[in-house]
Amino acid sequence: MPQYLLSVWHDADYELDFSTPDAQRQAAQVGAFNEELQRSGSWVFAAGLHPASSATVVRASGGGGVSMTDGPYAETKEQMGGFWIVEAADLDAALQLAGRAAAACERPVEMRPVHG
Repeated sequence: MPQYLLSVWHDADYELDFSTPDAQRQAAQVGAFNEELQRSGSWVFAAGLHPASSATVVRASGGGGVSMTDGPYAETKEQMGGFWIVEAADLDAALQLAGRAAAACERPVEMRPVHG
C-alpha cells in the first residue's frame, strides 16, 4: 500500500506548553487521531519534533568531510513540528487523512507521497 508523509507546520518560534488547556485539548485530539490510524491499519510511524532552533545542519564537504551549523536548514516563518507516515489506498484517501490530521492538531498539514 502506498505511504504518505503528513507533516505538521508551526510558526518558527513555537514552543508547546502542555500545561495550557489549548495544548491539552490538541494533545487529546491528536491522541484520538493516532488511535484511529492504528485501528484502521493506516499507522506506520509518527513523532513530534523539538523546535527548529534545536536543529543541527550537517553538510558534506569536499574530501569526505562534513560541516555542521546550528539552527534549521531553511530560514522560513514556518518549520515542521511533527509528522506521521501513513499508509493509504490512494491519494484521495491520504488527503482525507491529512484533513483529519490538520483538524486534530489545529495546524497546517502538508501531505506528500513517499517514493517506492
